[in-house]
Amino acid sequence: MQELFSEGFPEFISADRLAKQYIGRIREWFADLDLMLVDDRGAPVAAGWGIPIRWDGRTETLPTGYTQATIRAVEGREQGIEPDTLVICGAIVTPSRKGRGLAGETLKALRQLAEDAGWPRVIAPVRPTLKARYPLTSIDAFMRWTREDGMALDPWIRTHQRLGARILAAAPESQTMTGTIAEWERWTGMVFPETGGYVIPEGLSLLQLDRSADLGTYVEPNVWMQHV
Repeated sequence: MQELFSEGFPEFISADRLAKQYIGRIREWFADLDLMLVDDRGAPVAAGWGIPIRWDGRTETLPTGYTQATIRAVEGREQGIEPDTLVICGAIVTPSRKGRGLAGETLKALRQLAEDAGWPRVIAPVRPTLKARYPLTSIDAFMRWTREDGMALDPWIRTHQRLGARILAAAPESQTMTGTIAEWERWTGMVFPETGGYVIPEGLSLLQLDRSADLGTYVEPNVWMQHV
């Protein structure tokens, strides 16, 4: 398990303060939407999880991103709203097993959970990993970049595309991470002498630092994709 989660997400990804207010209820209420793939020895090789929401299928009514999807899932449960859509929130493969198609298998297993539940739609706020090389490029532009074969330039978007998923819309403010200057310096291994915008390791956009307020704010963009 330690190896499985040793890569895949930067440390600052847990600094989404708003999502933290809902994650406890998500883990309690939607544990049946967590899954883990194991090898023939029972060792974890991949994991994925999702949440259920109600969505009418229109692009304009999508959640703004990951964080709002978690809020919609929790509040929908509290209000007794029947879900009809699975939101795939994450899929990760242990580093030593990457390149063997396990990410795709995890996504297919999550889609099967939606089918078993009778939910007609599966969507995902995809975190395009290659975007970290282009933090100054807008997510709207980046998600349109393709290779010569017409597939997305980003490998994680391509993984979804190979399973039949299509791009719905950009989610430029999918998550907001905040922390003190000291926290951001610890998370990134950098020093921030002045107020301003900074390119950070694994950041998909710029980190904005305000030294007078002792506050760093990073807004993460995602790409909404629909599987079914």
